[in-house]
Amino acid sequence: MTTLNVSIPEALRTFVDERVSEGAYSTSSEYLNHLITRDQERLRLRQMITDGIASDRGEAFDASYFDSLRQRANG
Repeated sequence: MTTLNVSIPEALRTFVDERVSEGAYSTSSEYLNHLITRDQERLRLRQMITDGIASDRGEAFDASYFDSLRQRANG
C-alpha cells in the first residue's frame, strides 16, 4: 500500500473524524478508501449505462418474462 497526503478544510476533517469516532470506519484512511471505491463504482456504472444506450436495441421483455425469472429465482 502507498501513502497519499491530502489537504482538506478543517470542516471536512472534523466530519471524517466524526465518521470514524461513530464507528462507521476504523480509520480516516478506511473512510477515504471507501469513498474512492464508491466513486470508481459510480463511474463504471455510468459507463455501462452509456454503453447500453449506445448499443443496438435488444428484445423487449414483457410481464411473462419477469414472471419466469421470479419462478426460477424461487426454485
